Amino acid sequence: MNRLTQLIVVSLLLITASCSVYKKANKEFSLGRYQNTIDTYNKVLAKNPDDPEANFFVAESYRKSNRFFESAPYYEKAMLNGMENDSIRLHYAFALKSRGEYEKARAELDKYLKSVDNEEFQARASEEFDNLNYLDELRQKENFFRVKNLSAVNTSAAEYSPIYNDGKLYFTSSRGNNKIYLATGTPFTNIYVAETNGARVDSTSIKSISDLINTNNVNEGSLTFSPDGKTIVFARGNSGKRKGTADVNLFMSILRNGQWTEPRMLNINNPGYWDSSPAFSRDGRTLYFASNRPGGYGGVDLYSARRNARGRFYKVINMGPELNTTGNDMFPYVSDDGHLYFSSDGHPGFGGLDLFVARRTNGVTTVENLGVPINSNADDFGMFLYKADRGFFTSNRDGGEGDDDIYTFLNEDPNLKIVNYYLEGVTMTHDSNDSLQILTGVDVRLLDYSGNELDEATTGDDGKFLFRVYEHEHYNLVAKKTGGKQQYLITRQPFTTVGKSADRDTLTSLVTEVKFDTLLVLEKLEKNKVFVLENIYYDLDRYEIRDDAAAELDKLVTILKDNPEIKIELSSHTDDRQTEQYNLRLSERRAQSAVDYIASQGVDKSRMVARGYGESKLIIQNATTEEEHQVNRRTEFKILEVGRRSDGEDFDEDDYFDDSGN
Repeated sequence: MNRLTQLIVVSLLLITASCSVYKKANKEFSLGRYQNTIDTYNKVLAKNPDDPEANFFVAESYRKSNRFFESAPYYEKAMLNGMENDSIRLHYAFALKSRGEYEKARAELDKYLKSVDNEEFQARASEEFDNLNYLDELRQKENFFRVKNLSAVNTSAAEYSPIYNDGKLYFTSSRGNNKIYLATGTPFTNIYVAETNGARVDSTSIKSISDLINTNNVNEGSLTFSPDGKTIVFARGNSGKRKGTADVNLFMSILRNGQWTEPRMLNINNPGYWDSSPAFSRDGRTLYFASNRPGGYGGVDLYSARRNARGRFYKVINMGPELNTTGNDMFPYVSDDGHLYFSSDGHPGFGGLDLFVARRTNGVTTVENLGVPINSNADDFGMFLYKADRGFFTSNRDGGEGDDDIYTFLNEDPNLKIVNYYLEGVTMTHDSNDSLQILTGVDVRLLDYSGNELDEATTGDDGKFLFRVYEHEHYNLVAKKTGGKQQYLITRQPFTTVGKSADRDTLTSLVTEVKFDTLLVLEKLEKNKVFVLENIYYDLDRYEIRDDAAAELDKLVTILKDNPEIKIELSSHTDDRQTEQYNLRLSERRAQSAVDYIASQGVDKSRMVARGYGESKLIIQNATTEEEHQVNRRTEFKILEVGRRSDGEDFDEDDYFDDSGN
């Protein structure tokens, strides 16, 4: 073989080998094996540091495996050497932000916004550009937090998502000898538990939560406890058998005889998408979680699901644009004072994920960055308070023990005073003797004055319900009894906390609880049952509806709208101080005026019959005083027909688990 032929053969072999490396790396990337992609392309970069394709895929692999900090120089090299696509400069800007290079990140976003056409990327870049402009204001925020690395728990591996329950600290970690998760090149994660007294952890007590829950070849992630400590919901997935995070789902296990049962998948998962970072509300009736399922506002959104009295989950709802952004919003947690803590890279922050708190004030939800030192330019997430002024969170900031670390914090705000407001009520009905008795199994909903549902409960044997309420707000309670032979009118009742706030200047405790009491009476839905409408007044010898009468008739409008299956007779009665014929005509006009008014408020006129009875049905015969005459001058409605009620959504429609029985 001559020299020229040898050179040609060697060149062909090098080209073939190079193509083989690219093909292998791209296959690893498509399978979500990002660490393998990085390792393979680093062989290319060792020979040619400027290779644009290799630099780009290394950068993307770092980003997709949540290592934004490492991706920045590779994005930069890829762009300098001609790599172009719709998102490379956007991701480069976020990588710069994660390194604390805010001005450079802002400059890159400014360039990007002048050229990008993709609407989704444009919205994300615009949001982040505004966020970066808000950083100076964030830096000026007064802060009373003191943080400390929890060295008794942390290792060179990852430790994150701390949860405190009954004297124990639960957390997720990649420590141990598990198989390697090919996306990150680190061991699969498991859930661990340790004995602790607040933040004083006994490191010698750390152990696996359960062999039924932890597996060697799948990542177990964040978990949450029900209020009674007998149920956990946790994330499991990232097996590497499917691309990306498509196999991350929520699982549940129940504590029986001191042992956790075999975990089963919840029915609220969306197959093929990421469902993770669960958190129970303090009453256990709501499960919050994060998901990248379709229909959200960004990459990952916050969702809620209701849990009924039987422990079943239903009604998955996106938590809306007040909380969710075009970025990633995840790791929700509800504290004892009703505030929602979560992490986001879409709200204004210092880099990566920042910790935020959402508070409801005067009927409006506001989101606040917790500031430095809770937040850094790294990822800060997984907040949990074991007392009102102290708790845990996770961060992969500089100065830690290794990967993600657990930190403790103390809030030293001298003005910190927490007031929790609750509305406690009982559902009742009238018995055959017209005495009040407890009515069980009533579905009660708490609505704000815009009609948005804030909470719901089903009363038990004691007829009681309990809702968290907030200062300076108006509410409506809607009660509905379903099932059984006896039907009841759906009842709507207003409640307000306006003017009922505690005076914080007089409080001496860190946490104060205020309870309001109310009574919800549901009347039986029966044909020919008569109800008296109070305070329906008319001017002397007139039948026009006055403003004060309209306000009372509005209550009947609500009853008719809430109970569309009924038809009524609306009757007007007079006293006997005019002629019988005069009183009859006047009462007929008054009844018709009332019906016309109700119809003007959107109630079908065919559901109402106007009847004037004049003085023919006096309650008090031979009345002499004005008070007695007023009793006789009354407006009533009587139920004429009771149609079949459509109870609407069955609160028990979904099972715990998915349809496959998993």
